[in-house]
Amino acid sequence: MNRLIDQEIAHISRVMWPSLLGDMGGAILSSGYWRMRLHALLDAPFLTKVQLCALDSLLLQLDEYDRHGPDAYLTPAASAVKNDRGIEAVAVHG
Repeated sequence: MNRLIDQEIAHISRVMWPSLLGDMGGAILSSGYWRMRLHALLDAPFLTKVQLCALDSLLLQLDEYDRHGPDAYLTPAASAVKNDRGIEAVAVHG
């Protein structure tokens, strides 16, 4: 059962942002849909600490999206930092 939950978390991690960003017509699947899926996983028995942390992280990303819309993608997902040579490095979180 835990392996299936790991696979589901990995799947949601891969497809949630692209579906929220959608296309010119807007989001393909709403944040409410993803929140429902994540809460269903939280109801599963015997979640590991790693799984709980991953689900919490995804829920926090949804909170950011709900507060800022598609622009939230730029804030939690990537931030640019220049090093001492003036070269821009991108840190990806998630």
